[in-house]
Amino acid sequence: MSPLPSIEEVESLRSLVVICGLAIGMGFGVLAQHARFCVLGAMSDWVVMGSATRLRAYALAMAVALMGTQALILLGLLDSGAVFYTNTRLLLASGLIGGLLFGLGMTLASGCGARTLVRIGEGSLKALVVFLVMALTAFMTFRGVVALLRTQTVDQLAFALPTRQDLPSLAAWAIQSSEAGPSLRLLVASLMALALLGFALWDREALGRKAREHWGAAGIGALIVISWFVTGYLGFIEEHPLTLERTYLATNNKAPEGLSFVGPLAYTLEVLIYTTDKSQTITFAIATVVGTVLGAFVSAKSNGSFRWGGFASTSDLSRHLLGAALMGIGGGTAMGCTIGHGLSGLSLLSLGSIMSTLAILSGAWIGLRLLQGSDASH
Repeated sequence: MSPLPSIEEVESLRSLVVICGLAIGMGFGVLAQHARFCVLGAMSDWVVMGSATRLRAYALAMAVALMGTQALILLGLLDSGAVFYTNTRLLLASGLIGGLLFGLGMTLASGCGARTLVRIGEGSLKALVVFLVMALTAFMTFRGVVALLRTQTVDQLAFALPTRQDLPSLAAWAIQSSEAGPSLRLLVASLMALALLGFALWDREALGRKAREHWGAAGIGALIVISWFVTGYLGFIEEHPLTLERTYLATNNKAPEGLSFVGPLAYTLEVLIYTTDKSQTITFAIATVVGTVLGAFVSAKSNGSFRWGGFASTSDLSRHLLGAALMGIGGGTAMGCTIGHGLSGLSLLSLGSIMSTLAILSGAWIGLRLLQGSDASH
């Protein structure tokens, strides 16, 4: 049995996880800004112009994240059963309704939570307002007045599954196997990855002309994998010297965490408000939020796209306020976003994340159609 780490060693490792979070966030900000990685933009290209190029880039990010994350699991570097995305309780109504609200909200707020942070780095004061409102309403949905409504309504329509909700575990249960062994996991992951890669790489002409978007998306997918490695392996200790419990250091959920931009925004706002409270600490998730803004700022400055910008009118302000509130409430209800569910959760082959991602994309499609109709009427 290996000796227990000292308190100093634990704190040093915790700081390393936070520093890695900052670096991962900066990498995300640089890639997302430079490669124009935006799920709303991808949906808009498809709905308005009939171009699926950026949707294919999103699918490529999914494929890279999925393949890398499943490799971590197969190598024993990530315990997928410790992550909330794969628990046995399927929040059906919360995922679907919350996802629809989030998707609708991001069309009104000019982008999801991740895109909002990138736009702050590009100089958008509108995005700063969206961040504050989204973070506040997400916090209210987790632990405030909206949480009372959420827990008494949509959260009640949930199903207790006979096994964890990742597809390999569900497949093992369906064929009455005792567990999701490596062969079955490899088969399910390979089929899903091939489907995503097939869609992502189908249009070779667009791939050649839009290589920057695809390379950026692949890099973002890789950052999801690195996040799981950092929080699920590098920052994991078998026995904490004080509690003697298995511990995942510097995580808000006390479990491995991938990238997400709903809860982390709320955690960041909480730390900003309660900075002097000794119980508040900088976590991996908070560091990724700060890093994303910094990375986007560096990228925008380097390529000359940094511009200060504000609201054009009161109607513009009201639309963004409503969109930000819908994203905070919707994302808090669904427990994720286009990155949290769409990349991190999907990389674990979570059924709930797949459903929530489809709901988010459906909400975005509805919102874009409504905006098209509104513009046409004017």
